Amino acid sequence: MTDQKLPGQGPGTAGPGPDGAGFTYQGAEPELIVVARAEPRLRAGAEGVRSAAGADVSALSMFLSDQQLSLEPLFGNEERLRAAASPQAPQAFTGSPGPALPDLSLFYRVRGGGERSHELTARLAALPEVDTAYVKPGAVPATMPGPVHHQGPGAESGGAGPGEEAKRLKEGAPATPDFTGRQGYLAAAPEGVDAVWAWQRPGGTGTGVSVVDVEGAWQLSHEDLVEKLSGILIGSPVQDVAWRNHGTAVLGVIGGDRDGKGVTGIAPGASCAAASFQGVGTAAAIHAAADRLRPGDVVLVELHRPGPRFDFEARDDQRGYIALEWWPDDYAAISWATAKGVLVVEAAGNGAESLDDAVYERRPDSFPETWRNPFNPSNRSSGAVLVGAGAPPPGTHGRDHGPDRSRLAFSNYGARLDAQGWGREVTTTGGFWDRAGDLQGGAEEIAWYTDTFSGTSSASPVVVGALAALQGILKAAGLGPMSPERAREVLRRTGSAQQDAPDRPASQRIGNRPDVRAAVALLVPSTIGSGQAERYWDELLPYPRELPPRLRLFVAGAWRNLNHPAPDVRQAVHTAFAGGRPDVRVWYSDDEVVGLVVSG
Repeated sequence: MTDQKLPGQGPGTAGPGPDGAGFTYQGAEPELIVVARAEPRLRAGAEGVRSAAGADVSALSMFLSDQQLSLEPLFGNEERLRAAASPQAPQAFTGSPGPALPDLSLFYRVRGGGERSHELTARLAALPEVDTAYVKPGAVPATMPGPVHHQGPGAESGGAGPGEEAKRLKEGAPATPDFTGRQGYLAAAPEGVDAVWAWQRPGGTGTGVSVVDVEGAWQLSHEDLVEKLSGILIGSPVQDVAWRNHGTAVLGVIGGDRDGKGVTGIAPGASCAAASFQGVGTAAAIHAAADRLRPGDVVLVELHRPGPRFDFEARDDQRGYIALEWWPDDYAAISWATAKGVLVVEAAGNGAESLDDAVYERRPDSFPETWRNPFNPSNRSSGAVLVGAGAPPPGTHGRDHGPDRSRLAFSNYGARLDAQGWGREVTTTGGFWDRAGDLQGGAEEIAWYTDTFSGTSSASPVVVGALAALQGILKAAGLGPMSPERAREVLRRTGSAQQDAPDRPASQRIGNRPDVRAAVALLVPSTIGSGQAERYWDELLPYPRELPPRLRLFVAGAWRNLNHPAPDVRQAVHTAFAGGRPDVRVWYSDDEVVGLVVSG
């Protein structure tokens, strides 16, 4: 067993809630799941339950009727699922051979159980048509969760789809400043993921890539989420401002508009949409999101739930909370998505847990006998990218959370984790938990901004943004998108390495912080060209202003950029061209200068 010590004192040890405390999200309901036996080939609909194999299902029908329950296919029509099932094992999995891809047609959700759900599981599992039944605790956002104190301004807003409302503020309200200077995660590695560099590359804003955020609610009319945001694909938004602020913050990190005000997303050219679990369940929301996407697109799972460490108890501090894939139906949905070629990025959770611990090897009695711990790399992986929370550079927003890229104490960790993102000090759209924005508040919810988005919830969209930028660059280069397996490999082979912190060594793995530039060097075959510079432009005031100072040289029919030129290099180029007969030899890769010799 791995030692599970409580977080200590000092930078990086507090939870990501208000003042380092936890906070609770309302409306997270448990789910009662039934896994049917394959032989009867159950079919459930409005008319009741039947067997496509002609088996006697009267016992199940009678039980459902007596208990006033209904059974519905978790992932949709059973015949459609069976027809769509691949006859081959998916290629996206890594790890040792394990059970075959789960048959989605065997999963059902029980309606009407309510507070009786736990007592119903054993009775359902005893029926001849049922393999097993289990209850999943309610899922909540993976920011650290205390009681909701009040409903902030705009709490009754349903977060309607984007439109004219998002393009205006209440008459007389001041214009929103540009907050991009506070978004250190956009910067060059190791501080950030090098999004600014990616924007200068074809497709590097995430062009042609679609992302779906799976969670509870969003403010889809936010002023900084206008350009590339679609609506809600499935489910009903949770009518709670804390949920809405959370989803809005996630979307801002990925796709905030590049418009000179507010924030800019890591991949502002990507198309973003939302999928709510309310009314359908987490697994069904993941499946529905992936069903609408193409290979190379991304599903982000921004939820976690109480795990076995504290007997699945909901806790304000979220100790013991873990990633969703530990539950069989969520694992099945994620596995189906990655087998399709869709990248799934999943918050590892804020439980301060080692996912390598033996407690996760013990199969709950209510889980199918075929279940294997998905956190164990020896078992078949779901194929998802699992994300931990790392500290931002010390001094960010005047605060210190420990060494840059060290594990924050609330973050889960282990061999299964693939990458980390900023787990503190993330500047983005939306308010501060259940209230108006701490960076910009006011009466208009569509203009709220926060400086303190945190948790594996803030870390995961940072990774999604980097992946979307990479997929866009690959698409623009005429190359195929990364498969889920390749994406995990790239995140592990490149990036800025995790650092040690007191009592939190890098051996408590959360992985590297993504580095888009390094990943492109691995993914895109590059060739070095050379030629004589015909003219130059010394760009002392770069545009857009987030770009670095550049010396631009026109070589071989295109402008090539030398970022942050040394003063002596700048002066040598000036002198050469001022003399009238310049001899400036340039070596370049794509539009970037990699070598320079000035002879005259």
